[in-house]
Amino acid sequence: MTTALITYLNFRSESRDAMEFYRSVLGGQLDIATFDDFGMPVPEGDGHLTMHARLRTDDGFVLMASDVPREMPYTPAAGFSITLTGDDEPKLEGWFHALAQGGTIDVPLDTPPWGGRFGTLIDRFGIAWMVVIAESE
Repeated sequence: MTTALITYLNFRSESRDAMEFYRSVLGGQLDIATFDDFGMPVPEGDGHLTMHARLRTDDGFVLMASDVPREMPYTPAAGFSITLTGDDEPKLEGWFHALAQGGTIDVPLDTPPWGGRFGTLIDRFGIAWMVVIAESE
């Protein structure tokens, strides 16, 4: 038996753009299905919105997302961040700077008192990210 913890993001209407952006940064296979694809009843004009998107990366990450139709309440993501961590400094530094494009760097990627490197950002879609680069053994 296996279990997993997967981040599932919600957007009002930006899931496709966000997930294509994340694929451009992290790589991998992206599958997107709309409300129309599943024949789901949504308000007129919302059928093209993403009902379910899944990004599976070569690094083993799974990130999912969907759009919230206009008839449903929507609250943008707040109070959490997605963390990318490891000791592959060039890869993690690249991801940090790529995710920051069009967003806001809150804490520049630098050496914190505890060692390694650390930085935080809010990407162009309002999602918070932390990058933690561990010191190599």
